[in-house]
Amino acid sequence: MARIAFDEMRDTIARAFTNAGMSEDKALEAARVHAESSRDGVYSHGLNRVPRFVEYLEKGWVDADAEPALVRAMGPMEVYDGQRGPGILNALAATDRALDLAATHGLAVVALRNTTHWMRGGAYGWRAAERGKILLAWTNTESCMPAWGARDTRLGNNPLVMAVPCGEGPVVLDMAMSQYSYGKLQTTRLKGEDLPYPGGFDDDGTLTTDPAAIEASRRILPAGFWKGSGLAIMLDMLAAILSEGSATHDIDRIDQGSCTGCSQVFIAFDPDRLGTSEHLDRVVTGLVEYVNASSPADPDRPVTYPGQNTKATRKDHHENGILVDDDIWGEVVALAG
Repeated sequence: MARIAFDEMRDTIARAFTNAGMSEDKALEAARVHAESSRDGVYSHGLNRVPRFVEYLEKGWVDADAEPALVRAMGPMEVYDGQRGPGILNALAATDRALDLAATHGLAVVALRNTTHWMRGGAYGWRAAERGKILLAWTNTESCMPAWGARDTRLGNNPLVMAVPCGEGPVVLDMAMSQYSYGKLQTTRLKGEDLPYPGGFDDDGTLTTDPAAIEASRRILPAGFWKGSGLAIMLDMLAAILSEGSATHDIDRIDQGSCTGCSQVFIAFDPDRLGTSEHLDRVVTGLVEYVNASSPADPDRPVTYPGQNTKATRKDHHENGILVDDDIWGEVVALAG
């Protein structure tokens, strides 16, 4: 493992994207989000995703020049067609539009259809919360998880993001409906480690902590067993209904890589329009302090709230460079020419 400075990582990724056909400004914006994901410790949806994204650009599965197009406006709700443009850029545009609408109406819903992989969903939660807004967002995906009780994959793991601003730094939950995402399986396998808790089934149907066995079987475990399975189904339905777009079974028929043609929802709230920022700060600060004061089951592992560990990782990576897998970094450098 090596450490790479943030600016070097961002600029190297941007060159890889321009070589694959993106304009310089779009490449730099997408590269920034990839680099920020790795900076925050989400390597699986940062640097590690760059070669696959380049592949999708070169195959034409992602249209480097496409822009989201307004389909319908209904006051505080708008629907857009992502036209299979870069998923990060589409999701940033949808997030920013939801924040603008929320500043006018107090709350807003932006639904986005026919888009592509948004990479790390938490990026949009951090963006909203750092601007003083609350965000609830999710995406559906191609099938990659069995419904509870099934052997074959019929559900997406449909990541869900919730973000709330706080004076101490945002509280951001970014979770898939599976116990672990495939990206987490990959990064754990690359480190030669097992998962801390069972994350899926092997080919014999036995729960396992071996990430490679789960990747081979494709039987990742829904978070909360049947509850995660049910949530994945409902999030999929709502994303497709609200965006008038594709659900998982439709995305499977597209069959152009991960998430091509997916549907997403961004719901924003402006605390200043709905109440006061002072009340929000009092509630959030009180709750996170209460959680932090928990008696830890492991004395060496303090109890944290969502996003707290990310801030510590971010600080370390800013000061010391971002940890990278040597082979993946070499592949991205080669793509950058």
